[in-house]
Amino acid sequence: MNAREALRAGGREIYANKFRSALSFTAVSVGVASLLYTMAQTRGMQETLEKNLELMGPGRMTVEKKRNYKSKGLSLGLTYSDAKALRRELPDLFMVEPRSAYSLRLIHGRISIDGVNTAGTTVDFRRRDWVYKLRGRFLNEWDVEHRARVVVMVEPGIWIKKPFWAKFWGEDDPYDAFAKRHDLLGAQIRLQDSVFTVIGVLTPPPRDKDPRWDSWNTPNALVPITAFQQSFSRYAENPDAVDEIRIDTGSERTLSSRRKQIEAILKRRHRGEEDFEIKDQREEIESEMENMRKYVKAGLALGIVALLAGGIGIMNVTLATIFARVREIGIRRAIGAGRSDILAQFLLEAAMLGGAGGVAGVGLGLGGVKWLSGLGGSRDLAQVTWIHCAEVIVLAALVSAAFALIPAYGASRLDPVEALKAE
Repeated sequence: MNAREALRAGGREIYANKFRSALSFTAVSVGVASLLYTMAQTRGMQETLEKNLELMGPGRMTVEKKRNYKSKGLSLGLTYSDAKALRRELPDLFMVEPRSAYSLRLIHGRISIDGVNTAGTTVDFRRRDWVYKLRGRFLNEWDVEHRARVVVMVEPGIWIKKPFWAKFWGEDDPYDAFAKRHDLLGAQIRLQDSVFTVIGVLTPPPRDKDPRWDSWNTPNALVPITAFQQSFSRYAENPDAVDEIRIDTGSERTLSSRRKQIEAILKRRHRGEEDFEIKDQREEIESEMENMRKYVKAGLALGIVALLAGGIGIMNVTLATIFARVREIGIRRAIGAGRSDILAQFLLEAAMLGGAGGVAGVGLGLGGVKWLSGLGGSRDLAQVTWIHCAEVIVLAALVSAAFALIPAYGASRLDPVEALKAE
């Protein structure tokens, strides 16, 4: 029997047992869809991780105030002076960005908005995580040195395709609604009681395309750290205090050695008090991604179980088919068909059924990926490639053929004379 005739015979047998075949077909398609979704999730997480690591830099760490630390009264805490000392003693550091933030009231004309996230920073802000388009200019060294009352406003991100949950989230917060309606470049605004001139406007990428891990934590307004401390120091116990110092050594190879040096410098400046902690942001992201991989592995396990269940179903279909076609097998053997022909026929039928289930599973999986991406606005779902689709279809066909191997081998070993006597 040639391949074309074998395919026709397989198709006729599958069609003749529609209900029985449909059960196995469904199990295989569900397994394939689950595997395809898992591939999309894995690929999406890998792309997200790579983009974040590229944006944040190879030697990224953050110095923060240690939580629940009881001071001995020797240290002034984490300060802007600490950041300047690190820059002075370790001049090869690629980035040293002190940062503090408060929620302040913004006043423009007759409009007053509370809760505007305002951050004090330096020119090093733009060395890492820079995804913005800039109109006007950014902060410079002169602004920081002379406590200039200038501010760079950050526009709210928009959606290219608004996810399902965002449609029911409600209206934009007051600042977002205000920023969308007013071009503040060159205008004077008040932050609390201090007047600032808007020298620049930053536009972030669309929210569903923003590659940053912590894009939700973007400030609404950026001012020089010195002007921030001068204008809003009454909100802090120490006028020179900062919330954190973001550092990038410039190379992953120097991360460990520079971390020890930074720790030694800060211990000396804090008079022995370890009221700070140094966090490796790359490790934090990779740890979070590892937690997400656990869910992906669970999805992979479910897909494999469903695929195996489909394979078992196909084994049952093959066994039932063999019992119903024993006489046919005897006739084919009597007119010259070899054992390999019988084996190949039943394996081909099983592979056809599994392949058809794989094609349906690909359609189901692609539809699920597209629907879930729109539903959740997830950046961790990547579009699967045609290679992935081909792989899961071939896998479904191979698994089905593998499960059909034992009953097909048994059919090929039937004695022709005994098979012809079967009713």
